[in-house]
Amino acid sequence: MARNGRVPLELRKRPFTLAEAKARGLTRRVLAGKTYRRLGRGLYCSADLEEEPWQLLRAWLALLPSDAVFIGFSAAWLHGLDVDPCHPIEVAVTPNAWSRSRKGLVVRHYAIPPGDVVLVRGLRATTVQRTLRALALRLTDLEALVLIDAALAAGLISDFAGRLGALAEPAESPMETRLRWLLLEAGLPRPKVQENLRDSEGRFVGRAGLYYPSARLVIEYDGANHRDRLTADNRRQNLIQNAGYRILRFTAADIRQRPEVIPAQVRQALVRQALVRRAFVRPALVPARGRASGKAHPAAAA
Repeated sequence: MARNGRVPLELRKRPFTLAEAKARGLTRRVLAGKTYRRLGRGLYCSADLEEEPWQLLRAWLALLPSDAVFIGFSAAWLHGLDVDPCHPIEVAVTPNAWSRSRKGLVVRHYAIPPGDVVLVRGLRATTVQRTLRALALRLTDLEALVLIDAALAAGLISDFAGRLGALAEPAESPMETRLRWLLLEAGLPRPKVQENLRDSEGRFVGRAGLYYPSARLVIEYDGANHRDRLTADNRRQNLIQNAGYRILRFTAADIRQRPEVIPAQVRQALVRQALVRRAFVRPALVPARGRASGKAHPAAAA
């Protein structure tokens, strides 16, 4: 029997159920003390145990029917998308199952076709496509597109149906998707994504997060790690600019605090480049007046 204040060795490194605790002599009163942390109804862990999603997902299965399926953000995380899988954990069970939602756990009662269920490291989850379709119904279009872009970039899907699928690209980061969304929502042309840039001799000089070929305009998002790689980024930017490209850089603060400025600056750059190109287009030669009728031009007669 475990002493009050001492966690049994076999329960120190993982969450455990109330039944497991009782089997080792731990009472509810002991579990309510500072030594333990309640994760949800019937589920506990040592107070100093760091939260580990895989452990938590597996622990909840001990309290669920064997045919429970992880859905929503829990399923998205299992497939490798960067979302929170545990607050709350989301599962689906058959309509007549006894399980109910509780603190830390959301239970949906509906049948999922076998073809929409896959095993991920031994855990049952909805397929990537079904997971994304379900999340798209409850998220804003932008946040759904962030996940679809991430799934494309990770090679989890090759396409996605509907309007969002038509807009989706294998973006390098969620903020790059948000930056592209601002441009599209403002009615600007659709930029290319993750485009290789080359100089006049065909040498690779860098990759553009977003790119407008007609204006040779590169749109970059500077993330939190930009400062850590400042030297390398500056060298890359010099190569790109020396190759004749123009760069506009934006940060998270630009996207969140002054989103209207971004499409305005991009539009201005596109218009300016179009005017420059037009100015350098050589006008067609116009016949001198009088030549068509055979009469000499006054200047020629002078």
